[in-house]
Amino acid sequence: QVQLVESGGGLVQAGGSLRLSCVGSGRTLSSSIMGWFRQAPGKEREFVATISWSGGRIFYTNSVKGRFTISRDNAKNTVYLQMNSLKPEDTAIYYCVANPAGSLYSLSPSEYNYWGQGTQVTVSS
Repeated sequence: QVQLVESGGGLVQAGGSLRLSCVGSGRTLSSSIMGWFRQAPGKEREFVATISWSGGRIFYTNSVKGRFTISRDNAKNTVYLQMNSLKPEDTAIYYCVANPAGSLYSLSPSEYNYWGQGTQVTVSS
């Protein structure tokens, strides 16, 4: 059984930065695609970014390119999401995901086996 625990969310002003962390436990995640989704109030869950097991391949949704950076530390079973130049439209609950057999380009929530509980990010204008 895999467990994912996010941290690092909070309230920040527009233009500010936050760094989210997600620690996995229960089995090694070093061979898994890991990533982040988000869900804003009244909206569907949305793909944000994924990273390959080695960290050498990364994929972002267009709206966060150039502002967000995903990274991982397999020794710590941890994936990070550095979020810079935050905008009010980035306000959402952010979820960490893992998929041992998935693709970097799996954009649908249904393609991910494991989810964290979510961490709230609120960006004020």
